[in-house]
Amino acid sequence: MLRITFALSLIIIVITSCGDNANKAKDTENPTTETTIVANTPNKNILFFGTSLTAGLGLNQSEAYPALIQHKIDSLNLNYKVINGGLSGETSAGGKSRIDWLLKQPISVFVLELGANDGLRGIPVKETRANLQAIINRVKEKYPDVIMVMEGMQMPPNMGEKYTQDFKETFSLLAKENDMIYVPFLLEGVGGVAKLNQDDGIHPTKEGQKILAENVWKMLKPALLD
Repeated sequence: MLRITFALSLIIIVITSCGDNANKAKDTENPTTETTIVANTPNKNILFFGTSLTAGLGLNQSEAYPALIQHKIDSLNLNYKVINGGLSGETSAGGKSRIDWLLKQPISVFVLELGANDGLRGIPVKETRANLQAIINRVKEKYPDVIMVMEGMQMPPNMGEKYTQDFKETFSLLAKENDMIYVPFLLEGVGGVAKLNQDDGIHPTKEGQKILAENVWKMLKPALLD
């Protein structure tokens, strides 16, 4: 049911080397049980565009949070199809170069998760913000009625107080300026929690991905039911 094609990264250590990690085979997650809602409209695509966090690096793609959100969608009989556009090691500049290819397919909902790798490389926040805005603009130009979701990210304090604060605020400001649904921190409840991250200390485990899915779903669900 999913076309999961790419992969991308998390926060605390440089993630460039993660692109070569092999995914481990896991069983497919069982659908989440929720109240059934009848929907008769054709399938609409939800594009999750991001890093290895979105791709579920180190896990089977069916265990990444976009796939878990698909289960929640299916349990409600909502006619949306999740597309996983996560790519390991992706920066905002890389995303800007890649977005046009993914927009060749119709998109009804666009979920943006980029910037963590910029922060880890110390890329100026102004540059990251400009790249993210360019991506947002291209999506809106191609699909004016798209529902837009921004997933916030944070940097560890060792990046410096000013950089850390400016980086964090970038996501909320972009969400507000572009009328986007805002997930304040994708890794809420997972970042820095050893048992919820893989041995690299960076990428969420299967249980960690479930929490990421909940963080996003509580903000996305009302828009899909509207």
